[in-house]
Amino acid sequence: MENFDTKDEKVLEVNRKDNREDNPEDNLEDNPEDNLEDNPEDNLEDNPENNPRDNPKDKKYSFDDLMNIIRRLRAKDGCPWDLEQTHESLKQCLIEEAYEVIEAINNQDYRNLCEELGDVLLQVVMHGAIAEEMQEFTIEDVIGGECEKMINRHPHVFGNLKVKDSQTVLNNWEDIKKKEKKYENVSDGILSIPKALPANIRAEKVQKKAAKAGLEFESYDEVLGKVYEELEELKEARKIGLKSDIEEEFGDLIFSIINLSRFLHVNAENSLTNATNKFINRFVGVESFARQEGKHLWELSSGEIDALWGRQKT
Repeated sequence: MENFDTKDEKVLEVNRKDNREDNPEDNLEDNPEDNLEDNPEDNLEDNPENNPRDNPKDKKYSFDDLMNIIRRLRAKDGCPWDLEQTHESLKQCLIEEAYEVIEAINNQDYRNLCEELGDVLLQVVMHGAIAEEMQEFTIEDVIGGECEKMINRHPHVFGNLKVKDSQTVLNNWEDIKKKEKKYENVSDGILSIPKALPANIRAEKVQKKAAKAGLEFESYDEVLGKVYEELEELKEARKIGLKSDIEEEFGDLIFSIINLSRFLHVNAENSLTNATNKFINRFVGVESFARQEGKHLWELSSGEIDALWGRQKT
């Protein structure tokens, strides 16, 4: 090996230093592209684009992202709770989320509506992921089936059918649905109404289908007479005192009142909700009056409560 004296070594060191200064690509400390600490593109903690948790609002997610998140949560090394869920266990969650959507709509809280619709979508995706794992169907089957249904049931939009109003659209919808479901008679349609529906809504849907088949009162007076008839039968059942008969007659009375709501062109479910809200507001007002007098409701006589109730109504 050739020997170098001290002077030669100093010259080499200077040349190396000059080369580093002239060529930053060869200098890790001066070149941010090769220095992870100085280059935010290679540093997850400094670069929010590579670490969405630092700035999640800047990240735009897609439906596929949501599906992949749920698949990851349901993986063997994912979330224990998500992995335990089944179609059966999620039923209550779906009901609750649907009602929270309704609450947001009623409150005209559209920021909350956006969130609650997301929660409903989460339930759909969860069921889709579970079905995918069980090889029952895929989320693509869900979307594809709904697209085909919308196209098939809107021939006035995607075909050449002419309609004059929205009622014609609804009639066509029912006719097309009968063909799709292969209903042979009216009973098939009535039996297809979900038993899990709220009782008021289910009763109204049953009555509407029966009415289309001709089983319908001719006038409001006939319907109102039926309500009084059922009320008298309930009174008789109460005199006898057999609980099963009382429950049966009470159900008949409610069913006849739902029928009355159709003839009055009011929504029975909404009417009952509004009546319940009215009672709550009045109750809160009455209790407030009692507190102003330094009393609790249970300390008041029925006459005193009636007086406060009348005061609140006015």
